[in-house]
Amino acid sequence: MTVDTIIFDFGNVLLEWDPHRIYDSYFGSREKASWFIENICTPEWNGEVDAGKSIAQATQELVARHPVWEKEIRMYFDRWIEMIGSPVEGMYELVNSVKAKGYRTLGLTNWSLETFRLVRYEYPVFSLMDGMVISGEEHCLKPDEKIFRILLQRYSLEPSQCLFIDDNPDNVRGAEALGIKALQFSDADSLRADLELAGII
Repeated sequence: MTVDTIIFDFGNVLLEWDPHRIYDSYFGSREKASWFIENICTPEWNGEVDAGKSIAQATQELVARHPVWEKEIRMYFDRWIEMIGSPVEGMYELVNSVKAKGYRTLGLTNWSLETFRLVRYEYPVFSLMDGMVISGEEHCLKPDEKIFRILLQRYSLEPSQCLFIDDNPDNVRGAEALGIKALQFSDADSLRADLELAGII
């Protein structure tokens, strides 16, 4: 595998994030929290914010559609920082290993600029990135090819010399459609084994 650049997704690859962290205890059960996340504060709604819509606008629009859930909707971003867990175990060390081998390390994430600013300098793993593309700044989301092309052009990358790592299979397929090698992330140990097998580390 001829690769000179490793591209990392952030959420649940480098840093844990899960809305269940606040809603499970609030609703008293994971089942009730899942219903709320799947039907009210949905991933699609969160994606609008990740794509650049302001938190204030997205929240007001959703409250207008579901006024009975106003308190719970406002909780989503008012307590967003509580959705952040720990750095994903082993990933700081793994990214460091990749850099030590001379690979360029970049980030490509679906993330609101408003919330990313809350964690950008709080977690050392982000300082290991040589550059990053944030969806909230670009107003487009993975797996849309547009955001991959922004990354490729901004950092003068050859797709065939890049390896992209993401926990979302749709994003993995989006990268592969542009000729970027890609791996679906599950945990640091499995990724390390894959990188060793590929001769990267």
